[in-house]
Amino acid sequence: MQIVRTIVWVLLLFSLLAFSFFNWKSVEVQIWSNLVLETKLPALVIVSFLLGLLPMWLLHRASAWRARRRIAALETATHKMSAPAATPTPTATPPVSPPRDDFAPPPANPVDPEPTKP
Repeated sequence: MQIVRTIVWVLLLFSLLAFSFFNWKSVEVQIWSNLVLETKLPALVIVSFLLGLLPMWLLHRASAWRARRRIAALETATHKMSAPAATPTPTATPPVSPPRDDFAPPPANPVDPEPTKP
C-alpha cells in the first residue's frame, strides 16, 4: 500500500511541475474591490490545492486519533476483565454461636397442625 501512495504522490508532483513549466504566467486575482493580488499561476494552483487538502487532512487525523483512543480504552477494559481475580487473603473466622433453643418445635404434621390449647 505504501508503494501505491508513493506512486500517486510522484505522479501528482510530476503533473504539477509540467503544469508549472507550461503555464508560467502572471495572473491578477481580485480579492476585494480595492485589493488585487498579482501572482504566478502555479503558485495560485498550489495554494488552492493546499487550502482544499488541509481541512480534509485535519479531519482524517482527528478521526484516526479518536479511533486510536477508543481502541486503547477497549483493550484496557478487555485486559482488566480477563485478568485473574485477586484471591481474598485468609482472615480469622468469627466464632460460631450455638443455635438458640427458645423457638417452638415444628409440628409433627405441618399440613394439619395441632389445635392450640386454650
